[in-house]
Amino acid sequence: MGLKCGIIGITNVGKTAIFNCISKTKAEVTNFAFSTNKSNLGMIDVPDERLYKIDALIKSVRVVPATVDIVDIPGLAKGSSQGEGVGNKFLADIQQTDAIIHVLRCFDDENLPHVEGSVDPVRDLEIVDLELQVRDLDLVQRKIQRLEKMAKSGDKEIKRQIGILENLAGHIENFQNVRDFEVDPKDKVAIIDDMYLLTAKPIMYVCNVDDEAAASGNAYSEAVKNALKDVETEVIVIAGKLEAEIAELEDENDRKEFLSDAGLTVPGVDKMIRSAYSSLNLESFFTAGPKEVRAWTVKKGSTAPMAAGVIHSDLERGFIRAEVIKYDDFIKYGSEHACKEAGKFHVEGKNYIVQDGDMLNIRFNV
Repeated sequence: MGLKCGIIGITNVGKTAIFNCISKTKAEVTNFAFSTNKSNLGMIDVPDERLYKIDALIKSVRVVPATVDIVDIPGLAKGSSQGEGVGNKFLADIQQTDAIIHVLRCFDDENLPHVEGSVDPVRDLEIVDLELQVRDLDLVQRKIQRLEKMAKSGDKEIKRQIGILENLAGHIENFQNVRDFEVDPKDKVAIIDDMYLLTAKPIMYVCNVDDEAAASGNAYSEAVKNALKDVETEVIVIAGKLEAEIAELEDENDRKEFLSDAGLTVPGVDKMIRSAYSSLNLESFFTAGPKEVRAWTVKKGSTAPMAAGVIHSDLERGFIRAEVIKYDDFIKYGSEHACKEAGKFHVEGKNYIVQDGDMLNIRFNV
């Protein structure tokens, strides 16, 4: 299952530094506003220590984590929706993502000028929100105009849809985001989802702080948390520059030492990736054998045949049954045979709902 997260924010907030410490593809970092005219694309591994604990027992040839596509979108500016700065082309890039990681500048640096003249992450948050809302409002109004032409035939259902969209337009005009708009889930799917609205996407906020604030944050990050205290979202503190330097280290012990010196036990970017993963209602199941231990991504609530289809379409088409061992049971008993002996090996059919951490072996016939 492809998952694409977009990293957004005002220009010169450190987005690209964060992109570089999580992506296998590196991008150029500069101190100049609007210094790029294209989004950077990369791929990141979803951190999951369970894979390595399974591998410690199986000793397979390789370990393959789940992956996420990441898009570093050039810095936005006030008026982006009208073409200011890099223009609204990049708002269209955001439209193609599944989730948004909004990076906020929470550090001072006289060598890195702020496009608004001062560091104020709450103001920056509001600027970007407004640009996304303006774009969404335009898309909603266009759809209303299309439906109004169709409604001339007297179709009551189309008129009902127009009413919902007019309420949504009013919601956005009041500086509210689409993700907070209350609507019947069926109407959301049928009327709203096809517009791929920017403020409908799951979002998390990253406070990019200086090295000294890596562990506990600072006054800037506290201001962001306070501003978002009533919003259902996650706010993560990351020292982007420090973590980019740590990511360059090849020796695992050196990385752990640098993290420890900064007061961290795990990289902040690992928390960010896991949060982006869970914000999309995703979970992992595992396959394990002598050749590889691999994590696969499914939506929560997926059935066993749907999970089989993530591995290969033939497995879903010819699905017979799924042999299931819970991760905790496998770690406790140490092998498939031991799990069977303990009654922890289950055979499930087409209606089985896959759980996070399930170890699956799919039986199929095509």
